Amino acid sequence: MKYEPADSGLVKIPGAPADYTDEQLASLQTLSDVMATGFHAAKNAEIKPGDMVTVIGDGAVGLCGVIGAKLLGAEKIILLSHHEDRAALGREFGATDIVAQKGAAAVQQVLALTKENAGVDAVLECVGAAGAIDQAGQIARPGAVIGRVGVPHAEPKSNQLFWKNIGLRGGIASVTKPDKELLLKAVLDGKINPGKVFTKSFDLDHAADAYAAMDQRQAIKSLLVID
Repeated sequence: MKYEPADSGLVKIPGAPADYTDEQLASLQTLSDVMATGFHAAKNAEIKPGDMVTVIGDGAVGLCGVIGAKLLGAEKIILLSHHEDRAALGREFGATDIVAQKGAAAVQQVLALTKENAGVDAVLECVGAAGAIDQAGQIARPGAVIGRVGVPHAEPKSNQLFWKNIGLRGGIASVTKPDKELLLKAVLDGKINPGKVFTKSFDLDHAADAYAAMDQRQAIKSLLVID
């Protein structure tokens, strides 16, 4: 039998669209992109039950990373967020702490939330900037793992990761069928509701407005709806 890439990634949703509410359909939509990517970051960070985790990035992927960390059993989830609406949604998704500071102040605040300022067990880097990788290395404890899914804008400096024995994993979210089936079940069971990242909806005639809303921070994620 010829193997097709879709064999490892496509998952059939039971029933028909009419069987689901708009809220459920929005959550199902995230499984094709942001929720799967956020979960990919959490898995690459090798999160274990009881771990302390920091999520860098409060966009749709970062917020879904909070959900992913919680699904994998993280006990403390620190979200770096500078926007009240995103921070509130992050808390709803499972973030236990919000750090609104930037730069060195953010690093100090995160470390203060850890035992003896040692750093966190795992970091989800959902931005893509070299500075975000550098920040992740500063807040990670020795031996921690960084799950990286932010599209890189520049190559990060890796020396500090070397001296702290920090792992850096991740890349394109080639999410496999078992992971998507796990996320699908979580949505269908009402355990997670990642569709809340869609804070504005547009029809296809206003697709440009949908992108503008995200660019101007008027929407966390825009949803295109076909009537």
